[in-house]
Amino acid sequence: MASSQSFQKCQVPVKCNLCENETIKWKCEDCGLLLCTNCRDRKHSKIKNSQNHKIIDIKQIGVHSDQVDLLNIKCTDHFGQMCCRFCTICDSLVCPICISKIHKGHNLIEISEGFNMKIDKLERGQSKIQTNVAKLATKKELLEQCKSQENEKYTEVIQNIQSHGNSLKQTVDKHIEGLKHEVSEYQKATIHSIDTDLDVILNSMKQVEDKNNKIDDFIKTTDIAKFFHEVVQLENSLYIPIPRTKSSYNSIPKFVPGEITQSNVGVLQNEVSPVKLGVALQVISEYQTELSIVTDIIPCSDGSIWMNCDSDEKLVKIKPEGNNLNILSSFNINIYGMAILPSNDILLCIEGESTLKQLNSITGELTDTVYNVNPFVCTAIHITSGNKVVVGGNDDELGRTAVFVMNENGDHETVYEHDQLNQPILTYPQSITRTNNGNIHVADSEKASDQGRVVVLGQGGDIVNIYTGHTDINRDIPFTPVRIVTTPRDNVIVVDVGTEVFHILNNTGQLFFHYDTKIMKRIHPYCLAFTPTGQLFIGCSKSSRGQENESRLYQVTISGC
Repeated sequence: MASSQSFQKCQVPVKCNLCENETIKWKCEDCGLLLCTNCRDRKHSKIKNSQNHKIIDIKQIGVHSDQVDLLNIKCTDHFGQMCCRFCTICDSLVCPICISKIHKGHNLIEISEGFNMKIDKLERGQSKIQTNVAKLATKKELLEQCKSQENEKYTEVIQNIQSHGNSLKQTVDKHIEGLKHEVSEYQKATIHSIDTDLDVILNSMKQVEDKNNKIDDFIKTTDIAKFFHEVVQLENSLYIPIPRTKSSYNSIPKFVPGEITQSNVGVLQNEVSPVKLGVALQVISEYQTELSIVTDIIPCSDGSIWMNCDSDEKLVKIKPEGNNLNILSSFNINIYGMAILPSNDILLCIEGESTLKQLNSITGELTDTVYNVNPFVCTAIHITSGNKVVVGGNDDELGRTAVFVMNENGDHETVYEHDQLNQPILTYPQSITRTNNGNIHVADSEKASDQGRVVVLGQGGDIVNIYTGHTDINRDIPFTPVRIVTTPRDNVIVVDVGTEVFHILNNTGQLFFHYDTKIMKRIHPYCLAFTPTGQLFIGCSKSSRGQENESRLYQVTISGC
Protein backbone atom coordinates (compact mmCIF):
# COMPACT_ATOMS: atom_id res chain seq x y z
CA MET A 1 0.00 0.00 0.00
CA ALA A 2 1.12 3.57 -0.61
CA SER A 3 1.16 6.37 1.94
CA SER A 4 -0.74 9.59 1.39
CA GLN A 5 2.64 11.32 1.57
CA SER A 6 3.33 10.82 -2.10
CA PHE A 7 6.54 12.89 -1.97
CA GLN A 8 8.27 10.11 0.00
CA LYS A 9 10.03 8.15 -2.69
CA CYS A 10 12.35 6.04 -0.51
CA GLN A 11 12.52 4.28 2.84
CA VAL A 12 14.32 7.22 4.58
CA PRO A 13 11.71 9.34 6.44
CA VAL A 14 11.53 12.98 5.34
CA LYS A 15 11.79 15.46 8.21
CA CYS A 16 11.03 19.11 8.72
CA ASN A 17 13.99 21.10 7.39
CA LEU A 18 13.95 23.40 10.42
CA CYS A 19 13.28 21.14 13.42
CA GLU A 20 13.73 17.50 12.28
CA ASN A 21 10.06 16.75 13.05
CA GLU A 22 8.76 13.93 10.81
CA THR A 23 5.22 15.35 10.63
CA ILE A 24 5.53 17.26 7.37
CA LYS A 25 2.51 19.34 6.34
CA TRP A 26 3.80 22.29 4.26
CA LYS A 27 6.36 23.38 1.66
CA CYS A 28 7.64 26.85 0.93
CA GLU A 29 7.91 27.12 -2.84
CA ASP A 30 10.28 30.10 -2.56
CA CYS A 31 12.70 28.60 -0.03
CA GLY A 32 12.13 24.97 -1.04
CA LEU A 33 11.83 24.08 2.65
CA LEU A 34 9.63 21.27 3.94
CA LEU A 35 7.91 22.42 7.13
CA CYS A 36 5.83 21.18 10.00
CA THR A 37 2.94 23.40 11.12
CA ASN A 38 4.86 24.75 14.13
CA CYS A 39 7.83 25.87 12.04
CA ARG A 40 5.58 27.37 9.38
CA ASP A 41 3.91 29.58 12.00
CA ARG A 42 6.89 30.41 14.27
CA LYS A 43 10.26 29.93 12.53
CA HIS A 44 9.69 30.44 8.81
CA SER A 45 8.05 33.81 9.42
CA LYS A 46 11.37 35.08 10.87
CA ILE A 47 13.15 34.55 7.55
CA LYS A 48 13.79 37.83 5.76
CA ASN A 49 11.03 38.79 3.28
CA SER A 50 9.21 35.50 4.07
CA GLN A 51 5.88 37.32 4.29
CA ASN A 52 5.72 37.20 0.49
CA HIS A 53 6.72 33.54 0.24
CA LYS A 54 4.29 31.00 -1.11
CA ILE A 55 3.63 28.13 1.32
CA ILE A 56 1.48 25.25 0.10
CA ASP A 57 0.08 22.04 1.56
CA ILE A 58 2.34 19.12 0.62
CA LYS A 59 -0.67 17.41 -0.97
CA GLN A 60 -0.66 20.23 -3.52
CA ILE A 61 2.98 19.72 -4.53
CA GLY A 62 3.06 19.62 -8.31
CA VAL A 63 -0.58 20.70 -8.59
CA HIS A 64 -1.09 23.90 -10.59
CA SER A 65 2.56 24.84 -10.03
CA ASP A 66 3.12 25.52 -13.70
CA GLN A 67 -0.23 27.10 -14.45
CA VAL A 68 -1.10 29.34 -11.49
CA ASP A 69 0.67 32.38 -10.07
CA LEU A 70 -0.88 33.26 -6.73
CA LEU A 71 1.48 36.16 -6.01
CA ASN A 72 0.69 38.53 -8.85
CA ILE A 73 -3.09 38.84 -8.92
CA LYS A 74 -4.33 42.35 -9.68
CA CYS A 75 -7.25 43.72 -7.69
CA THR A 76 -10.26 44.30 -9.96
CA ASP A 77 -11.56 47.17 -7.79
CA HIS A 78 -8.40 49.18 -7.06
CA PHE A 79 -6.00 50.07 -9.86
CA GLY A 80 -2.38 49.22 -9.19
CA GLN A 81 -3.11 47.09 -6.16
CA MET A 82 -2.25 43.42 -5.87
CA CYS A 83 -4.48 40.95 -4.03
CA CYS A 84 -2.88 39.77 -0.80
CA ARG A 85 -5.55 37.83 1.04
CA PHE A 86 -8.76 35.83 0.53
CA CYS A 87 -11.87 36.82 2.49
CA THR A 88 -13.83 33.74 3.51
CA ILE A 89 -16.87 35.81 4.51
CA CYS A 90 -17.20 37.63 1.18
CA ASP A 91 -15.69 34.72 -0.76
CA SER A 92 -13.38 37.02 -2.72
CA LEU A 93 -9.78 38.09 -3.19
CA VAL A 94 -8.86 41.38 -1.53
CA CYS A 95 -6.04 43.95 -1.67
CA PRO A 96 -4.87 46.19 1.21
CA ILE A 97 -7.32 48.93 0.21
CA CYS A 98 -10.19 46.40 0.09
CA ILE A 99 -9.27 45.28 3.59
CA SER A 100 -9.19 48.82 5.01
CA LYS A 101 -12.44 49.91 3.39
CA ILE A 102 -14.73 46.87 3.31
CA HIS A 103 -13.18 43.77 4.81
CA LYS A 104 -11.86 45.09 8.12
CA GLY A 105 -12.56 42.49 10.82
CA HIS A 106 -13.41 39.80 8.27
CA ASN A 107 -11.82 36.37 8.30
CA LEU A 108 -8.85 36.78 5.97
CA ILE A 109 -6.58 33.91 4.98
CA GLU A 110 -3.63 33.34 2.68
CA ILE A 111 -4.54 33.28 -1.02
CA SER A 112 -2.87 29.88 -1.34
CA GLU A 113 -4.96 28.60 1.56
CA GLY A 114 -8.14 29.96 -0.04
CA PHE A 115 -7.10 28.53 -3.37
CA ASN A 116 -6.46 25.11 -1.82
CA MET A 117 -9.75 25.36 0.05
CA LYS A 118 -11.59 25.99 -3.23
CA ILE A 119 -9.67 23.19 -4.96
CA ASP A 120 -10.58 20.84 -2.11
CA LYS A 121 -14.24 21.83 -2.40
CA LEU A 122 -14.17 21.30 -6.15
CA GLU A 123 -12.51 17.91 -5.71
CA ARG A 124 -15.19 16.89 -3.20
CA GLY A 125 -17.84 18.06 -5.66
CA GLN A 126 -16.08 16.19 -8.43
CA SER A 127 -16.04 13.08 -6.24
CA LYS A 128 -19.81 13.41 -5.77
CA ILE A 129 -20.23 13.90 -9.51
CA GLN A 130 -18.17 10.77 -10.16
CA THR A 131 -20.34 8.88 -7.69
CA ASN A 132 -23.44 10.13 -9.50
CA VAL A 133 -21.88 9.10 -12.81
CA ALA A 134 -21.39 5.61 -11.37
CA LYS A 135 -25.00 5.55 -10.17
CA LEU A 136 -26.22 6.70 -13.57
CA ALA A 137 -24.11 4.01 -15.23
CA THR A 138 -25.69 1.47 -12.89
CA LYS A 139 -29.16 2.71 -13.80
CA LYS A 140 -28.20 2.60 -17.47
CA GLU A 141 -27.11 -1.02 -17.09
CA LEU A 142 -30.39 -1.88 -15.36
CA LEU A 143 -32.43 -0.21 -18.11
CA GLU A 144 -30.43 -2.00 -20.78
CA GLN A 145 -31.06 -5.27 -18.95
CA CYS A 146 -34.76 -4.40 -18.83
CA LYS A 147 -34.76 -3.54 -22.54
CA SER A 148 -33.04 -6.82 -23.37
CA GLN A 149 -35.52 -8.74 -21.22
CA GLU A 150 -38.46 -7.04 -22.95
CA ASN A 151 -37.03 -7.82 -26.40
CA GLU A 152 -36.57 -11.44 -25.38
CA LYS A 153 -40.10 -11.47 -24.00
CA TYR A 154 -41.42 -9.97 -27.25
CA THR A 155 -39.81 -12.78 -29.25
CA GLU A 156 -41.17 -15.37 -26.82
CA VAL A 157 -44.73 -13.95 -26.92
CA ILE A 158 -44.74 -13.76 -30.74
CA GLN A 159 -43.52 -17.36 -30.90
CA ASN A 160 -46.21 -18.40 -28.42
CA ILE A 161 -48.91 -16.65 -30.48
CA GLN A 162 -47.67 -18.28 -33.69
CA SER A 163 -47.44 -21.66 -32.01
CA HIS A 164 -50.93 -21.25 -30.59
CA GLY A 165 -52.18 -20.19 -34.05
CA ASN A 166 -50.66 -23.31 -35.59
CA SER A 167 -52.14 -25.41 -32.81
CA LEU A 168 -55.54 -23.78 -33.29
CA LYS A 169 -55.37 -24.37 -37.04
CA GLN A 170 -54.52 -28.01 -36.48
CA THR A 171 -57.32 -28.32 -33.94
CA VAL A 172 -59.82 -26.60 -36.26
CA ASP A 173 -58.75 -28.75 -39.22
CA LYS A 174 -59.10 -31.85 -37.09
CA HIS A 175 -62.52 -30.75 -35.86
CA ILE A 176 -63.66 -29.95 -39.43
CA GLU A 177 -62.54 -33.36 -40.59
CA GLY A 178 -64.40 -34.87 -37.65
CA LEU A 179 -67.57 -33.01 -38.59
CA LYS A 180 -67.27 -34.14 -42.21
CA HIS A 181 -66.73 -37.72 -41.09
CA GLU A 182 -69.75 -37.46 -38.79
CA VAL A 183 -71.89 -36.11 -41.67
CA SER A 184 -70.68 -38.99 -43.85
CA GLU A 185 -71.71 -41.49 -41.20
CA TYR A 186 -75.13 -39.82 -40.92
CA GLN A 187 -75.45 -39.94 -44.70
CA LYS A 188 -74.47 -43.62 -44.87
CA ALA A 189 -76.96 -44.61 -42.17
CA THR A 190 -79.80 -42.60 -43.70
CA ILE A 191 -79.18 -43.83 -47.26
CA HIS A 192 -78.88 -47.43 -46.05
CA SER A 193 -82.26 -47.14 -44.33
CA ILE A 194 -83.89 -45.63 -47.42
CA ASP A 195 -82.21 -48.18 -49.75
CA THR A 196 -83.50 -51.05 -47.65
CA ASP A 197 -87.10 -49.89 -47.99
CA LEU A 198 -86.48 -49.02 -51.64
CA ASP A 199 -85.38 -52.62 -52.32
CA VAL A 200 -88.61 -53.87 -50.73
CA ILE A 201 -90.67 -51.53 -52.92
CA LEU A 202 -88.78 -52.49 -56.05
CA ASN A 203 -89.24 -56.18 -55.29
CA SER A 204 -92.98 -55.64 -54.73
CA MET A 205 -93.23 -53.64 -57.94
CA LYS A 206 -91.61 -56.54 -59.83
CA GLN A 207 -94.13 -58.98 -58.36
CA VAL A 208 -96.99 -56.71 -59.38
CA GLU A 209 -95.60 -56.28 -62.87
CA ASP A 210 -95.14 -60.05 -63.24
CA LYS A 211 -98.70 -60.68 -62.03
CA ASN A 212 -100.05 -58.01 -64.40
CA ASN A 213 -98.23 -59.53 -67.36
CA LYS A 214 -99.58 -62.98 -66.48
CA ILE A 215 -103.14 -61.63 -66.35
CA ASP A 216 -102.60 -59.90 -69.63
CA ASP A 217 -101.50 -63.24 -71.13
CA PHE A 218 -104.65 -64.97 -69.80
CA ILE A 219 -106.87 -62.30 -71.27
CA LYS A 220 -105.26 -62.66 -74.70
CA THR A 221 -105.13 -66.48 -74.71
CA THR A 222 -106.93 -68.54 -77.42
CA ASP A 223 -106.61 -71.80 -75.51
CA ILE A 224 -109.98 -71.74 -73.77
CA ALA A 225 -109.57 -75.17 -72.17
CA LYS A 226 -106.29 -74.11 -70.54
CA PHE A 227 -107.87 -70.79 -69.57
CA PHE A 228 -110.60 -72.39 -67.51
CA HIS A 229 -108.27 -74.99 -66.10
CA GLU A 230 -105.83 -72.33 -64.67
CA VAL A 231 -107.96 -69.19 -64.24
CA VAL A 232 -109.20 -70.18 -60.81
CA GLN A 233 -105.60 -70.39 -59.47
CA LEU A 234 -104.87 -67.01 -61.04
CA GLU A 235 -107.98 -65.48 -59.51
CA ASN A 236 -106.89 -66.66 -56.05
CA SER A 237 -103.49 -64.83 -56.38
CA LEU A 238 -104.67 -61.49 -57.68
CA TYR A 239 -104.18 -59.65 -54.34
CA ILE A 240 -100.63 -58.50 -53.81
CA PRO A 241 -100.20 -56.42 -50.60
CA ILE A 242 -98.26 -53.12 -50.61
CA PRO A 243 -95.17 -53.63 -48.40
CA ARG A 244 -94.87 -51.46 -45.29
CA THR A 245 -91.90 -49.02 -45.13
CA LYS A 246 -90.73 -46.51 -42.52
CA SER A 247 -92.79 -43.39 -42.19
CA SER A 248 -89.67 -41.21 -41.69
CA TYR A 249 -85.94 -41.38 -41.88
CA ASN A 250 -83.12 -39.69 -39.92
CA SER A 251 -81.87 -36.71 -41.82
CA ILE A 252 -78.31 -35.38 -42.06
CA PRO A 253 -77.82 -32.66 -39.38
CA LYS A 254 -77.59 -29.05 -40.40
CA PHE A 255 -74.17 -27.38 -39.97
CA VAL A 256 -74.27 -24.35 -37.67
CA PRO A 257 -70.95 -22.40 -37.76
CA GLY A 258 -69.49 -21.60 -34.33
CA GLU A 259 -68.52 -18.04 -33.36
CA ILE A 260 -64.79 -17.28 -33.26
CA THR A 261 -64.02 -14.96 -30.31
CA GLN A 262 -60.94 -13.71 -28.43
CA SER A 263 -61.77 -15.99 -25.52
CA ASN A 264 -61.46 -19.17 -27.56
CA VAL A 265 -58.54 -17.96 -29.70
CA GLY A 266 -56.51 -16.20 -26.99
CA VAL A 267 -55.99 -12.68 -25.60
CA LEU A 268 -53.10 -10.53 -24.35
CA GLN A 269 -53.17 -10.13 -20.60
CA ASN A 270 -51.06 -7.70 -18.58
CA GLU A 271 -48.99 -9.26 -15.81
CA VAL A 272 -50.05 -8.60 -12.24
CA SER A 273 -46.75 -6.92 -11.43
CA PRO A 274 -45.07 -4.40 -13.75
CA VAL A 275 -41.62 -4.88 -15.20
CA LYS A 276 -39.02 -4.68 -12.45
CA LEU A 277 -35.43 -3.66 -12.96
CA GLY A 278 -32.90 -6.27 -11.97
CA VAL A 279 -29.77 -5.87 -9.87
CA ALA A 280 -26.72 -4.09 -11.27
CA LEU A 281 -23.29 -3.23 -9.89
CA GLN A 282 -20.99 -0.46 -11.05
CA VAL A 283 -17.39 -0.28 -9.80
CA ILE A 284 -16.37 3.15 -8.49
CA SER A 285 -12.93 2.34 -7.08
CA GLU A 286 -10.60 -0.64 -6.96
CA TYR A 287 -7.78 -1.04 -4.43
CA GLN A 288 -4.93 -3.51 -4.02
CA THR A 289 -4.54 -4.70 -0.41
CA GLU A 290 -1.64 -6.35 1.41
CA LEU A 291 -3.89 -9.12 2.74
CA SER A 292 -4.20 -12.61 1.33
CA ILE A 293 -8.00 -12.34 1.73
CA VAL A 294 -10.39 -9.70 3.06
CA THR A 295 -12.70 -11.62 5.40
CA ASP A 296 -14.44 -8.67 7.12
CA ILE A 297 -15.01 -4.97 6.38
CA ILE A 298 -16.33 -2.07 8.44
CA PRO A 299 -16.62 1.36 6.74
CA CYS A 300 -16.41 4.26 9.23
CA SER A 301 -18.12 7.65 9.08
CA ASP A 302 -14.76 9.46 8.64
CA GLY A 303 -14.01 7.58 5.41
CA SER A 304 -11.63 5.09 7.00
CA ILE A 305 -12.19 1.33 6.76
CA TRP A 306 -11.41 -1.56 9.08
CA MET A 307 -10.34 -4.71 7.23
CA ASN A 308 -9.67 -8.13 8.70
CA CYS A 309 -7.89 -11.21 7.38
CA ASP A 310 -8.31 -14.23 9.64
CA SER A 311 -5.82 -16.35 7.67
CA ASP A 312 -3.11 -13.66 8.05
CA GLU A 313 -4.25 -12.98 11.64
CA LYS A 314 -4.17 -9.27 10.83
CA LEU A 315 -6.57 -6.36 11.46
CA VAL A 316 -5.83 -3.06 9.71
CA LYS A 317 -7.43 0.36 9.59
CA ILE A 318 -6.95 2.00 6.21
CA LYS A 319 -8.07 5.10 4.38
CA PRO A 320 -8.46 5.27 0.60
CA GLU A 321 -6.43 8.11 -0.89
CA GLY A 322 -6.51 8.28 -4.66
CA ASN A 323 -5.96 4.78 -5.97
CA ASN A 324 -4.06 3.65 -2.87
CA LEU A 325 -4.85 2.53 0.65
CA ASN A 326 -3.05 4.38 3.42
CA ILE A 327 -2.55 2.19 6.53
CA LEU A 328 -3.54 4.12 9.67
CA SER A 329 -3.03 1.27 12.16
CA SER A 330 -2.36 -2.46 12.18
CA PHE A 331 -2.85 -5.26 14.72
CA ASN A 332 -1.68 -8.87 14.69
CA ILE A 333 -4.75 -10.67 15.98
CA ASN A 334 -6.94 -13.59 14.83
CA ILE A 335 -10.50 -12.30 14.48
CA TYR A 336 -13.58 -14.33 13.48
CA GLY A 337 -15.98 -11.38 13.30
CA MET A 338 -16.29 -7.68 14.07
CA ALA A 339 -18.87 -4.90 14.34
CA ILE A 340 -18.80 -1.15 15.02
CA LEU A 341 -20.30 0.46 18.12
CA PRO A 342 -22.05 3.87 18.19
CA SER A 343 -18.87 5.19 19.85
CA ASN A 344 -16.90 4.10 16.73
CA ASP A 345 -15.04 1.54 18.83
CA ILE A 346 -14.93 -1.98 17.39
CA LEU A 347 -16.36 -5.16 18.95
CA LEU A 348 -14.29 -8.22 18.10
CA CYS A 349 -14.84 -11.98 18.12
CA ILE A 350 -11.35 -13.30 18.83
CA GLU A 351 -10.35 -16.91 18.20
CA GLY A 352 -11.07 -19.17 21.18
CA GLU A 353 -12.61 -16.38 23.29
CA SER A 354 -16.05 -16.47 24.95
CA THR A 355 -15.99 -12.75 25.75
CA LEU A 356 -16.20 -10.06 23.09
CA LYS A 357 -13.31 -7.59 23.09
CA GLN A 358 -13.59 -3.84 22.53
CA LEU A 359 -10.91 -2.08 20.49
CA ASN A 360 -10.56 1.63 21.15
CA SER A 361 -10.50 3.23 17.69
CA ILE A 362 -8.21 6.06 18.89
CA THR A 363 -5.77 4.47 21.34
CA GLY A 364 -5.84 0.90 20.00
CA GLU A 365 -6.40 -0.42 23.53
CA LEU A 366 -8.11 -3.86 23.72
CA THR A 367 -10.44 -4.50 26.69
CA ASP A 368 -13.02 -7.06 27.80
CA THR A 369 -16.74 -6.28 27.44
CA VAL A 370 -19.89 -7.42 29.23
CA TYR A 371 -20.82 -9.60 26.25
CA ASN A 372 -20.06 -13.23 27.14
CA VAL A 373 -21.36 -16.55 25.74
CA ASN A 374 -19.44 -18.98 27.96
CA PRO A 375 -19.06 -22.01 27.56
CA PHE A 376 -19.33 -21.23 23.83
CA VAL A 377 -16.64 -19.42 21.86
CA CYS A 378 -17.64 -16.52 19.62
CA THR A 379 -17.82 -17.17 15.88
CA ALA A 380 -19.82 -14.22 14.47
CA ILE A 381 -21.20 -10.86 15.59
CA HIS A 382 -23.79 -8.28 14.51
CA ILE A 383 -25.03 -5.07 16.13
CA THR A 384 -28.64 -4.14 15.37
CA SER A 385 -30.01 -0.65 14.78
CA GLY A 386 -31.38 -0.82 18.35
CA ASN A 387 -27.87 -1.57 19.71
CA LYS A 388 -28.64 -5.19 20.48
CA VAL A 389 -25.57 -7.40 20.15
CA VAL A 390 -26.17 -10.68 18.33
CA VAL A 391 -23.41 -13.26 18.73
CA GLY A 392 -22.95 -16.70 17.22
CA GLY A 393 -21.35 -19.26 19.52
CA ASN A 394 -19.98 -22.76 19.12
CA ASP A 395 -18.70 -25.47 21.50
CA ASP A 396 -17.09 -28.44 19.76
CA GLU A 397 -16.60 -30.41 22.99
CA LEU A 398 -20.26 -30.17 23.96
CA GLY A 399 -21.45 -30.37 20.35
CA ARG A 400 -23.57 -27.24 20.84
CA THR A 401 -24.15 -24.16 18.69
CA ALA A 402 -26.35 -21.15 19.43
CA VAL A 403 -27.09 -17.52 18.58
CA PHE A 404 -27.43 -15.06 21.47
CA VAL A 405 -29.25 -11.72 21.46
CA MET A 406 -27.91 -9.46 24.25
CA ASN A 407 -28.81 -6.03 25.52
CA GLU A 408 -26.30 -3.28 26.37
CA ASN A 409 -25.77 -4.82 29.82
CA GLY A 410 -24.80 -8.17 28.31
CA ASP A 411 -28.01 -9.91 29.43
CA HIS A 412 -29.09 -12.80 27.19
CA GLU A 413 -32.56 -11.72 26.02
CA THR A 414 -33.01 -14.51 23.46
CA VAL A 415 -31.03 -17.69 22.81
CA TYR A 416 -31.57 -19.68 19.61
CA GLU A 417 -30.25 -23.22 20.09
CA HIS A 418 -33.03 -25.84 19.68
CA ASP A 419 -36.24 -25.99 17.66
CA GLN A 420 -39.65 -27.12 18.94
CA LEU A 421 -38.59 -30.77 18.56
CA ASN A 422 -35.47 -30.05 20.66
CA GLN A 423 -33.23 -30.47 17.61
CA PRO A 424 -30.20 -28.19 17.07
CA ILE A 425 -31.04 -25.20 14.86
CA LEU A 426 -27.51 -24.35 13.72
CA THR A 427 -24.18 -26.05 13.08
CA TYR A 428 -21.61 -23.21 12.82
CA PRO A 429 -22.64 -19.54 12.43
CA GLN A 430 -20.31 -17.81 9.96
CA SER A 431 -22.05 -14.45 9.63
CA ILE A 432 -25.15 -12.75 11.06
CA THR A 433 -27.42 -9.88 10.01
CA ARG A 434 -30.86 -8.61 11.01
CA THR A 435 -33.68 -7.09 8.94
CA ASN A 436 -36.15 -4.38 9.95
CA ASN A 437 -38.93 -6.92 10.59
CA GLY A 438 -36.85 -8.39 13.41
CA ASN A 439 -35.73 -11.54 11.62
CA ILE A 440 -32.17 -12.70 12.20
CA HIS A 441 -30.43 -14.23 9.17
CA VAL A 442 -27.53 -16.57 9.87
CA ALA A 443 -25.05 -17.87 7.28
CA ASP A 444 -24.59 -21.35 8.72
CA SER A 445 -21.94 -23.89 7.66
CA GLU A 446 -22.37 -27.66 7.72
CA LYS A 447 -19.65 -29.51 9.58
CA ALA A 448 -17.09 -31.42 7.49
CA SER A 449 -18.79 -30.20 4.30
CA ASP A 450 -18.72 -27.33 1.83
CA GLN A 451 -22.51 -27.23 1.98
CA GLY A 452 -24.14 -24.36 3.85
CA ARG A 453 -27.48 -22.64 4.33
CA VAL A 454 -29.12 -19.44 5.53
CA VAL A 455 -31.30 -19.92 8.60
CA VAL A 456 -33.89 -17.17 9.26
CA LEU A 457 -34.88 -16.87 12.93
CA GLY A 458 -38.02 -15.07 14.09
CA GLN A 459 -38.32 -12.83 17.14
CA GLY A 460 -40.26 -15.51 19.00
CA GLY A 461 -37.47 -18.06 18.67
CA ASP A 462 -39.03 -19.97 15.79
CA ILE A 463 -37.44 -20.81 12.42
CA VAL A 464 -38.97 -18.61 9.71
CA ASN A 465 -37.18 -20.18 6.77
CA ILE A 466 -34.11 -22.16 5.70
CA TYR A 467 -32.53 -21.28 2.34
CA THR A 468 -30.18 -23.91 0.88
CA GLY A 469 -29.28 -22.37 -2.47
CA HIS A 470 -30.67 -22.40 -6.01
CA THR A 471 -31.12 -25.61 -7.99
CA ASP A 472 -29.58 -24.13 -11.15
CA ILE A 473 -26.79 -22.08 -9.56
CA ASN A 474 -25.73 -24.82 -7.16
CA ARG A 475 -26.31 -27.84 -9.40
CA ASP A 476 -22.58 -28.63 -9.61
CA ILE A 477 -21.11 -26.42 -6.87
CA PRO A 478 -22.67 -26.58 -3.37
CA PHE A 479 -24.15 -23.47 -1.75
CA THR A 480 -21.42 -22.08 0.54
CA PRO A 481 -22.54 -18.87 2.27
CA VAL A 482 -19.66 -17.10 4.03
CA ARG A 483 -20.86 -13.54 4.61
CA ILE A 484 -24.29 -11.93 4.75
CA VAL A 485 -25.44 -8.29 4.90
CA THR A 486 -28.74 -6.35 4.96
CA THR A 487 -29.31 -3.85 2.12
CA PRO A 488 -30.81 -0.34 2.51
CA ARG A 489 -34.07 -1.80 1.08
CA ASP A 490 -34.16 -4.42 3.86
CA ASN A 491 -33.21 -7.33 1.66
CA VAL A 492 -30.28 -9.63 2.35
CA ILE A 493 -27.25 -10.30 0.15
CA VAL A 494 -25.51 -13.64 0.69
CA VAL A 495 -22.02 -14.27 -0.69
CA ASP A 496 -21.86 -17.78 -2.16
CA VAL A 497 -18.08 -18.16 -2.24
CA GLY A 498 -18.05 -21.33 -4.37
CA THR A 499 -20.03 -19.91 -7.31
CA GLU A 500 -19.09 -16.22 -6.75
CA VAL A 501 -22.81 -15.42 -6.94
CA PHE A 502 -24.75 -12.99 -4.73
CA HIS A 503 -28.00 -14.65 -3.61
CA ILE A 504 -30.43 -11.81 -2.80
CA LEU A 505 -33.17 -12.80 -0.35
CA ASN A 506 -36.14 -10.85 1.00
CA ASN A 507 -36.48 -10.29 4.74
CA THR A 508 -38.11 -13.70 5.22
CA GLY A 509 -35.31 -15.57 3.45
CA GLN A 510 -37.00 -16.15 0.08
CA LEU A 511 -34.81 -15.78 -3.03
CA PHE A 512 -36.00 -13.03 -5.37
CA PHE A 513 -32.86 -12.40 -7.44
CA HIS A 514 -29.31 -13.56 -7.91
CA TYR A 515 -26.31 -11.70 -9.35
CA ASP A 516 -23.32 -13.48 -10.84
CA THR A 517 -20.31 -11.28 -10.07
CA LYS A 518 -18.35 -12.98 -12.87
CA ILE A 519 -20.27 -10.84 -15.38
CA MET A 520 -18.14 -7.89 -14.15
CA LYS A 521 -14.87 -9.83 -13.96
CA ARG A 522 -13.40 -12.44 -11.65
CA ILE A 523 -13.32 -10.45 -8.43
CA HIS A 524 -13.61 -13.46 -6.05
CA PRO A 525 -15.94 -11.79 -3.49
CA TYR A 526 -15.86 -12.87 0.15
CA CYS A 527 -17.36 -10.15 2.36
CA LEU A 528 -19.65 -7.12 2.04
CA ALA A 529 -20.42 -3.91 3.90
CA PHE A 530 -22.63 -0.90 3.15
CA THR A 531 -21.62 2.68 3.89
CA PRO A 532 -24.16 5.06 5.52
CA THR A 533 -24.72 6.57 2.04
CA GLY A 534 -25.66 3.20 0.53
CA GLN A 535 -22.48 2.43 -1.37
CA LEU A 536 -21.13 -1.10 -1.12
CA PHE A 537 -17.62 -2.31 -0.31
CA ILE A 538 -16.69 -5.80 -1.49
CA GLY A 539 -13.73 -7.55 0.11
CA CYS A 540 -12.22 -10.29 -2.03
CA SER A 541 -9.88 -13.22 -1.96
CA LYS A 542 -6.98 -13.61 -4.34
CA SER A 543 -7.29 -15.73 -7.46
CA SER A 544 -6.10 -19.33 -7.33
CA ARG A 545 -3.06 -18.40 -9.42
CA GLY A 546 -2.48 -15.04 -7.78
CA GLN A 547 0.37 -13.84 -5.63
CA GLU A 548 0.35 -14.32 -1.87
CA ASN A 549 -1.03 -10.86 -1.12
CA GLU A 550 -3.20 -10.00 -4.10
CA SER A 551 -6.68 -9.61 -2.64
CA ARG A 552 -8.61 -6.52 -3.66
CA LEU A 553 -11.17 -4.15 -2.21
CA TYR A 554 -13.90 -2.74 -4.44
CA GLN A 555 -16.20 0.24 -3.87
CA VAL A 556 -19.34 -0.12 -5.98
CA THR A 557 -22.83 1.25 -6.41
CA ILE A 558 -25.58 -1.36 -6.40
CA SER A 559 -29.15 -0.87 -7.61
CA GLY A 560 -32.24 -3.05 -7.54
CA CYS A 561 -31.90 -4.66 -4.13
